[in-house]
Amino acid sequence: MICKRLSLLCLALFLPLACSPRAIATPVIPMPSASPSLVGRATPSEAAATFTGVAAGRTFYVAPHGDNSNPGTREQPWATPGYGSRQLQPGDTLIILDGRYVLREYNADIITPPSGTANAWITIQGEGGHRPILVGRDNLITAIDLSGVQYVRIANLEITHDSQAQGEALWFREGVEILATPASHIVLQDLYIHHLDEFGMDIQDVDDLQILHCRIEYCGFGALGGPAGEHGGWRNVIIRGCSLSWSGHYYQGGDGSDRPYDRPDGFGIEPSQGPILIEDAIAEHNYGDGLDSKAANTTIRRCIVANNSCDGVKLWGGGSRIENTLIYGRGDGNPEPSPWASIVIDQVEQANARFEIVNVTADDYVGQNYLMYVQYDNPVPVQVVMRNNIFSGQGPDCPLYVGATSTLLADHNLFYLPQNETILTHGESNYRCGDIASLGMGNRCGDPLFVRPAWGTTGDYHLREGSPAVDAGTSEGAPIVDLERYPRDAHPDIGAYEYWRPTAWLALPMVMKH
Repeated sequence: MICKRLSLLCLALFLPLACSPRAIATPVIPMPSASPSLVGRATPSEAAATFTGVAAGRTFYVAPHGDNSNPGTREQPWATPGYGSRQLQPGDTLIILDGRYVLREYNADIITPPSGTANAWITIQGEGGHRPILVGRDNLITAIDLSGVQYVRIANLEITHDSQAQGEALWFREGVEILATPASHIVLQDLYIHHLDEFGMDIQDVDDLQILHCRIEYCGFGALGGPAGEHGGWRNVIIRGCSLSWSGHYYQGGDGSDRPYDRPDGFGIEPSQGPILIEDAIAEHNYGDGLDSKAANTTIRRCIVANNSCDGVKLWGGGSRIENTLIYGRGDGNPEPSPWASIVIDQVEQANARFEIVNVTADDYVGQNYLMYVQYDNPVPVQVVMRNNIFSGQGPDCPLYVGATSTLLADHNLFYLPQNETILTHGESNYRCGDIASLGMGNRCGDPLFVRPAWGTTGDYHLREGSPAVDAGTSEGAPIVDLERYPRDAHPDIGAYEYWRPTAWLALPMVMKH
């Protein structure tokens, strides 16, 4: 059998990511022209990120030593980003020069640009080679307000509270807001948003939004979220290469223990039209769920969802899919039993909505709740496809559950629940290891032989030699690469990672064999 790893030299020359479960944290990811899982649906536009064919406008500058009475040139810059943003016209660019900018006055200090046009975007970005920092204080509501705005790109900025303030003066609510009035054609790129009291990004209604390579952490209400939409909610959204983590671990200068919102998520949005694509992202150590999408047509691809206190991945809208994703560490080191699960498909109101879970690795340590459940106590039938997945539950009483009215198609899955007699319950039918093969073709039980499973810390869920998951999957409906973008062959492995032999790294640049 041809090995699924090239030599070290070949990998260094041709592959962008190291073979490590943590390499996905800061990926350099090309942007394809179309997302395969969104083909046939309304897809988010990616033209904004490349700006090809966009008309050039004027360029203005802001600097800490500037003056708002200046003309805004590099030699005579403006002083405040808020003022500079309101002077722009379609096609213009505002460069925020390196430095520290204190935001405290509503409305004057909030970045509120006008709209651009399809061929004349407005761009506001930090100086190249630097990352200027916007520090908010005095309970200012937000740093950037894009409500009602179109064709705007914000890039290369750090947004946080003013750590030099004292008492209530250091309170600062949110990084980016889109509320009340819908926005469209927005790119938010290379932003580092952290230690805010509410959301990193608080978004209600938006169409064609890209959140690219952003790091959003330590936000009291969650990294990405917002109220229920009034105009379709989140539509045509791409979230790529982002870290959405540590939600709830900070609030108003403290460690978050006094936060008013008990379950802040990495990503948590209300019912929306979608589609939404979340790929090459990390959601870890959130006090709520890792990724919680109530949007229809949500695709979660090549993500790591680790050590979140509550649910790992939760899907509520039909046409949704999880693929090449690693989910582990429910409870984040807390052994107390809880009602949360690694994967949840529930409260679905659309009859016969379809959900797909393909090449996913899900591992749970605590047990005493379902490892995955679908439509629990919900009579609305849905269709669920489970293919090429590893379901590992190390604790007791943690089988999978699918509601009686729902349809389950399960094939080529590996189950490892050593403290459980029942592996999966589908309505009145209970499956044990002895009869799990009757659930569907290729289903089996066995220890997946992870390199280093973990709970509350970083794990390594690559497969060890001899794993029953190796070459045990099916290529039908499976992604052509794994979580780290390594190719799968005609006999793909079960789970998020393809197996590789460490000795292959030392070989000459040639195709190796197992």
